[in-house]
Amino acid sequence: MKSNKWVFVICAHSDDQILGAGGTIAKYSEEGINVLTIIFSYGEGSNPHFKKEIIKEMRINEALDADKIVGGRGVKFLGLSEGKFKKQFYEQEKDKELVRLIKKYKPEKILTHATDDSHPDHKNVNLLVVETYDKLNEKIKSKLDIYTFGVWRFFKFKKRNNPRLVVEINTQFEKKTRALKVFKSQWDSMLVLTWSIYLKAFMAGFRHNCGLAEEFYKLR
Repeated sequence: MKSNKWVFVICAHSDDQILGAGGTIAKYSEEGINVLTIIFSYGEGSNPHFKKEIIKEMRINEALDADKIVGGRGVKFLGLSEGKFKKQFYEQEKDKELVRLIKKYKPEKILTHATDDSHPDHKNVNLLVVETYDKLNEKIKSKLDIYTFGVWRFFKFKKRNNPRLVVEINTQFEKKTRALKVFKSQWDSMLVLTWSIYLKAFMAGFRHNCGLAEEFYKLR
């Protein structure tokens, strides 16, 4: 049964939400919590061998299909160009769009990229989400929490003392892996990342004695 609770997953590319939080999206959905995914880019530059329009359509459809598998409540694309997030986010007033979404749905949590993820687009999403939140919070005090996940970060080199959000995903891990298979346009990235998906779920579960898990670090 759906509730009026919302969680946002905000990421750079159309597969990041599943790689970083797919099990958690499935878990929350099963618990009746609504999860909206907000993706900064269409990712049309990911495959130079195809026309951008073709890749754009493929990646939109893949994200929508994956969202259905994990039980999400929809996917919103901001339509920014990869590598140009910092410039276009404010030029195209996507900060205002993000604020409107936050005010409309009043999410309890935002799950987004880690500060130390090695991908520059991921780092910039983190920066822009936090900047937008901080500016909004100066005007409207919020109980909204921001947590981060890593995609292109296999090992944690920085010490973290921030509170963790640990989500046990033993029965949802199958949905996560099934959703990842939808992203056929990203087969090369999936080859590199597949081993880390299993390893990170196992290690997070081992650290917290709960089988398989996804782990998030609190920023705000």
